[in-house]
Amino acid sequence: MVRKYVFGTPLETGAVVSNGLKGENGFAELAGTEGKADLTEMTGLGKYFSLIPAGEGEEGLRFVHRMDREDIVYGLGENVRGINKRGWIYESCCSDNPNHREDTRALYGAHNFLMVKGKNKNFGIFVDYPGKVVFDVGYSKMQELAITVPDGNLYFYLMEGETPEELVKELRQLTGRSYIPPKWAFGYGQSRWSYMTAEEVREVARLHRENGIPLDSIYLDIDYMERYKDFTVDEERFPDFGKLVEEMKEMGIHLVPIIDAGVKVEDGYSVYEEGVEKGYFCRTQDGEFFTAGVWPGKVHFPDMLNEEANRWFGGKYKVLLDQGIDGFWNDMNEPAIFYSESHLKEVFENLADYKDKNLDLQSFFRFKGMVSDISNNEKDYESFYHVFHGEKIRHDKVHNLFGFYMTKAASQAFEELCPEKRVLMYSRSSYIGMHRYGGIWMGDNLSWWSHILLNIRMLPSLNMCGFLYTGADLGGFGADTTEDLLMRWLEFGIFTPLMRNHSALGTRQQEVYRFENQEAFRHIIELRYGLLPYIYSEYMKAALSDGMYAKPLAFAYPEDERAKRVEDQLLIGESIMVAPVYEQNATGRYVYLPEKMKMVRFRTLTDREETVLEQGDHYIEIPLEEVVLFIRPEHILPLAEKGGQSVEEVDFENLTLLDFTLEESSYEYYSDDGYGKDFENPAHRKVFRKKAK
Repeated sequence: MVRKYVFGTPLETGAVVSNGLKGENGFAELAGTEGKADLTEMTGLGKYFSLIPAGEGEEGLRFVHRMDREDIVYGLGENVRGINKRGWIYESCCSDNPNHREDTRALYGAHNFLMVKGKNKNFGIFVDYPGKVVFDVGYSKMQELAITVPDGNLYFYLMEGETPEELVKELRQLTGRSYIPPKWAFGYGQSRWSYMTAEEVREVARLHRENGIPLDSIYLDIDYMERYKDFTVDEERFPDFGKLVEEMKEMGIHLVPIIDAGVKVEDGYSVYEEGVEKGYFCRTQDGEFFTAGVWPGKVHFPDMLNEEANRWFGGKYKVLLDQGIDGFWNDMNEPAIFYSESHLKEVFENLADYKDKNLDLQSFFRFKGMVSDISNNEKDYESFYHVFHGEKIRHDKVHNLFGFYMTKAASQAFEELCPEKRVLMYSRSSYIGMHRYGGIWMGDNLSWWSHILLNIRMLPSLNMCGFLYTGADLGGFGADTTEDLLMRWLEFGIFTPLMRNHSALGTRQQEVYRFENQEAFRHIIELRYGLLPYIYSEYMKAALSDGMYAKPLAFAYPEDERAKRVEDQLLIGESIMVAPVYEQNATGRYVYLPEKMKMVRFRTLTDREETVLEQGDHYIEIPLEEVVLFIRPEHILPLAEKGGQSVEEVDFENLTLLDFTLEESSYEYYSDDGYGKDFENPAHRKVFRKKAK
């Protein structure tokens, strides 16, 4: 059951695409609730929330729910801390913030969906508001969930169901089916900021192939462009780009270039000149084009929320599609701002006051703050405007939609330019509903052991919000990785739909062939390719049924109190549980089994050992080079007998069926060609069965 409540005059964000739940027991729109302070008059909502003004002198609303001690709060997608979100305050405000620390409140995505699961309650809410929303989940008061929206113009969706998975399905039926990438996008990807020349790209490809390390994609960061200009290629460093793309494809490797949000201000640059001529860039209050600084220096931001400008920007991807590119990643689309031209001028003027001045405690921190606050300054986001549905709207009121609409622009262009083909698309910034148009990566993380655990916890939280195609920068983006950190991270990364090794300029190069234990890395990545029939099948079934690919244990074992508290083990698809190692120098870990399971220890894809373990706690030895997973009772895990060096070489038909059959097990297997869109064709499905001997 989904109910929609209307407060004030909300914006039609595009997050909701369907009222598919309409019906006798389905979707109900309750209009006319504007300005009400007594939720008891609103069917359903008053059962869970009270409504109070956001604060003295404020126009916003605060929805308050009294939590019981045993309540678990799920959701909020891309965010810090645990799967259970209790005990912290989260801000839904897309932020360019690579320092994912415990005290972080906002990351790159804005996912305003959460669920409360308790002894006698099971409900979810989606706050469709495109500006900043604050979720205080037991931070100010331990037993209180408070949701604050600053101006009171929003849609509030209430969902009720028997289980959290029912609530997830209700959200997805409301917001649309999750994006389905091409099958090759489930292969291993190698990325770095940056591979500076075509020869460097060729070397990365050659060294993977020479060392027998499977690889399906090489990512091109900002330096493939001509002076960081979108939809250009530097002809000196990447001559005959189309030929390079073709050469890589002959090796079974796809090039995936980055596209940034800012368009360089430069006379003679056709994208800039056309955008100026047609008025497609965001403007200031006085009508001038807003000028910010990012990679190329001064840029204008395309008005992604303007329908005409959105179509125009999406059409620009054609220049790279025409050269054989079939995958992209959108970046810097919160949008990130290094500085605004107006604020930078103001800072320089103020800095002059500090020349030759004795900087005491207070003046030093004022001085330091002036400089450190240049980037992503809150006032800059209040200083430019969009034309949204014909209405002029200040950016901060719709901030969380920028990345959504940038990715929508690309996705809709692909539908027009190559309608029969799946194109890889994922983004850094996102909002609920963008899962229809592409995936996301989990942002610019760091080479910290704690970020493996964050990756584990974030995966199901994003799945709850519809983002199935996702993964972290394996090995860590910022800081220097270590061989054991990268290996342990890859051992979890082989289970994430997006599997990409990515690192930052100035950090240690972390392509796996650079490390001493290269053979172990090869075996781990080979195992990913052996698992691909299962991974792809489970992904497709989740996408087509509005389900989840990765789940917390509590979703499958709702009566198990221990399972509810386990946050470092996940169910991947229907058949297996994983319990990754995420601590330095650990040679094993404790694992909780909610029921009897079969443990499979992989030394390589073909060298494996199977052991049945009883329900309960177990200490499992897991050497650095090995991968361990657990098969659930009466379930089957299909493996490719032939892994291959790319997805094209994987045999998705001749499978080895690992199973844990006590009486009878079955598995519905999904496999298609990975490129077309006839997803519902029954020929893509078949059932495997096994009986106990």
